[in-house]
Order: sequence, then C-alpha cells, then structure tokens
Amino acid sequence: MCTAVHPKGTGHLLSDVRLSRRILEDSRGREQTKEERHLLEGMSEGNHIPELRDDAPLPMLAVAQLYAREIPDLVGPEDHDLLQVFWCPFEVHGADRTIDVVLKWRRSTDVGAVLMPQPEPPVVGRKECVPNTCVVHPERVVEHEYLGLLEEELQEEIDEWEEGRLDEEEEDEVEPLPSASYATYEEYAEAMAAAQAEEPEEISYMSDLSIAPGWKVGGFASWHLTDPAPVDCQVCGAAMPPLLTVDEWECDGASRSWLPIEDLDSGDDPHAINPTDVYLGRGLMRVHTCPTDPAHQHRLSFQ
Repeated sequence: MCTAVHPKGTGHLLSDVRLSRRILEDSRGREQTKEERHLLEGMSEGNHIPELRDDAPLPMLAVAQLYAREIPDLVGPEDHDLLQVFWCPFEVHGADRTIDVVLKWRRSTDVGAVLMPQPEPPVVGRKECVPNTCVVHPERVVEHEYLGLLEEELQEEIDEWEEGRLDEEEEDEVEPLPSASYATYEEYAEAMAAAQAEEPEEISYMSDLSIAPGWKVGGFASWHLTDPAPVDCQVCGAAMPPLLTVDEWECDGASRSWLPIEDLDSGDDPHAINPTDVYLGRGLMRVHTCPTDPAHQHRLSFQ
C-alpha cells in the first residue's frame, strides 16, 4: 500500500487504460467502429474519485514476479527465492518526483492463498505507468560494460575493430544493378531487397555487444543520456549494481540482435518491440540494490 500523501483520485481510471489498449489492439489493421471511437473519446484524465483522500492507503500496482530458480542472477536475502515488485503509479514521490518502487522478497514455500480479486489502485497518474500483463520467458544473455567506463586503450581498440568491420562491409557491398535491366520497378525493388537481405548485418559494440535493452535482471547500466554517475548504498557505501532494469523497448532501432529468441521472426510487431507499454522517466529506469545486504534501501536511477 502507498501511504504517502499525494492526490490519489485524480488521473486516469485504471479500467480505462486497459480498455483503451484492448480497443486499440482489436482495431489494429482496420478502421475503428463508431462505438470504439465513442469509448475512446470518453476516456479522459480528471478527478475521477474526489472522495479518495490524499492520505488514504492506496494499493500499489503489481509489476513483476520473479523466481530465483528461473533467473540465476536474482540474488536476494538468504533463503528468499521469490521477488515481487510493486510501484505506486503516481510520479510524485521524493525529491525526484517519481514513482515509488517496493521490493518484496519472499520464500515461495511460504506463499499461501492468492487474493482474488487482486487489490489495485482505481486511478493512476499516467497511462505509461501501467504495465500490460506479460508472461516472462527468462533468457540469459552476455553483455559487456558501458563503453564510456572502459579503459581508454580498450575503447580505442573497439573503435579500430568497428572501423575495420565497416571497411570490410564497404568492400563486400554489392552495387545495385540499373533499373533498366528489369521489366518493371517491382522486379527491380524485389531484386534489391533480396540483395540487401544477403548483406551481413552491421555490428557495433554499443548496439550489439554492450548493454542489452529491455526489461532485465542484473547486467550493466547504460549511461547514454548522462555521464556515468555512482550509485552507492546510503547505509554502507557499497557500489549498487542494477537489480532490475525497466526499459521502453526490447530492442532499439539500430539493431534487432537483442530480441528474445521467440520474437526473432516477429518483424515489427509492437508486442515484441514494446510488450509492456511502460515508459518511466525518459524511457528507462533501474532499481539498484546493495550487494552487501539486500535489505538496505534500494535506489533508482533514470536514463
């Protein structure tokens, strides 16, 4: 429950957020019906529950449930093998005016009956704070430290390696044949598409080898919008690595190499590129925990 004092009845109805997404998904690829347009037009931000006091306890949104048996990098307090992540979907908390994230470490053997229906906040501050329901298929990947944090000599070696690959690709590039060689433009376009498909995909350290995009447990932190900044435990001073990264995209526009195995043939399906519909801060939020004692207060960072 969120017990912080802030407006809790003003924003978007949670039921409207989910209904609007269902309508948009059902109408994808066709014209919306008059009823669908009417429903979407009736969904607006406002003071939907004025009787809900600012100091009233408010159920948090359930965001993620992760098991250590499925995610080897998930490290919590001793004998705790289940992590449940919740947040208050109002970006009004603390000096940074953001959501409030709560981590609940549990023993899966202690979990009893599940509350039905699950308590949820009736109103949310922003639609982008509401994650779509997703089934997690954990996939372990190898990533490497952010380029700007590597030693200067190693950065130079990576630059030379990338330039060498670019030179090789330019030498192997197939010159397009003149359009006059084809009876129609459609035949020419089809031939060019086939030629491009045979070309090796351009690979770079930052896009393909360094920091995996998407929601992930563990790994390294990306500092693509700001300079690298220390995230230290406010109790013991230990450097706090990311426990959980919440990203807008599962892959970026430059490379599809990080797409999950089951989504490699998905094309531009928005369910594969952005399955959760979550956008926090400037697109990416990390939850950092203390490696010395997971019970120490976690910290958030944004990119």
